[in-house]
Amino acid sequence: MSAARIWFVVLHCVALGCGASALPPGPVDAPPLVPTAPAAWKEQRGSLEIARFDETWRDERRGRELPVRIWHPSSGDALPIVLFSHGLGGTRESYAHLGQHWASHGYVVVHVQHPGSDDSVWRGNPRPLESAQRAVSDLDNLIDRPHDISFALDELERRAESESWPLRARLDLSRVAVAGHSFGAYTALCVAGRDLVVPLGGARVSFHDARIDCAIAMSPQGKDRERANRSWERFATPVLHMTGTRDESPIRGDASPAERRIPFDTIANAEQYLLILEGAQHHAFGDSAVGLRGARNPAHEPLILSSSTAFLDAYLRGDAKARAWLRDGGFAARLGELGTFESKSPAAAAPADAGAEK
Repeated sequence: MSAARIWFVVLHCVALGCGASALPPGPVDAPPLVPTAPAAWKEQRGSLEIARFDETWRDERRGRELPVRIWHPSSGDALPIVLFSHGLGGTRESYAHLGQHWASHGYVVVHVQHPGSDDSVWRGNPRPLESAQRAVSDLDNLIDRPHDISFALDELERRAESESWPLRARLDLSRVAVAGHSFGAYTALCVAGRDLVVPLGGARVSFHDARIDCAIAMSPQGKDRERANRSWERFATPVLHMTGTRDESPIRGDASPAERRIPFDTIANAEQYLLILEGAQHHAFGDSAVGLRGARNPAHEPLILSSSTAFLDAYLRGDAKARAWLRDGGFAARLGELGTFESKSPAAAAPADAGAEK
């Protein structure tokens, strides 16, 4: 293995699991509340009937088969798309509550399963933690995951023209979001424009797919060095970042929740949002009600669903009311003492804190 590849592995092994200190945000001014802002935004399941189907798509160029599960409205056309990347050890069946909720509000949600970092990591393995640690730092997984998302989008474009495909002529391929949790957040941010910088020589590796309009990153990763190493220098995609005050790495157990705000703090070329849920652990965004360190707070899920749906409405549908609800205090008022919410625009030097003081 070349020196550059070795450094590449080391860099991303650290970035995906190890803790890092993060500078606190500077002094900020809270924007005024909008009197007409709704009290909540689509917290409940939508009125649209939904359906699902499973397929396995083969990438001949890479010799790789990708299982997918697609949640979609039973009727309607010109439907925006959300590509979802699961966390380490997940499958296409994981995070169903997100796919179902977004589909009920008019989105086609494609859950992509990533071989090599899916349930094969732990299923039937007598040492699942060791296997997970190897998988999260495996160079093939780090490269394959972003390519899986771009291939899935290629395949949607191809299948949308097929006479026999269930969603033929019903997709709006000009409106595409990518979302993911944990390892899936890494995947989503890479496809949305994060550069991977190799320490030896500073070369940048890009997986950016220009077809992505916005991204949702749940439990994103970051390192202090990325504030200055150009990882986010060219990043120009709107992102909703989500984390919790107890969002520690379940793999190594040494990741500080503070590092998860580094991408939000560092990105300067697009509108960014950061939701920090009070007391939320790493599993708060997944399917399980109980994590390694106790049960999750059921009050968090409606906040995750509503903020993410408002974000999709704002940046895929161009809904000005949804954007105002996020930026001008509507969501912060709904959030109350359950967390903090920050936003910033490309022109802002510091984030605008719309959350409650703790």
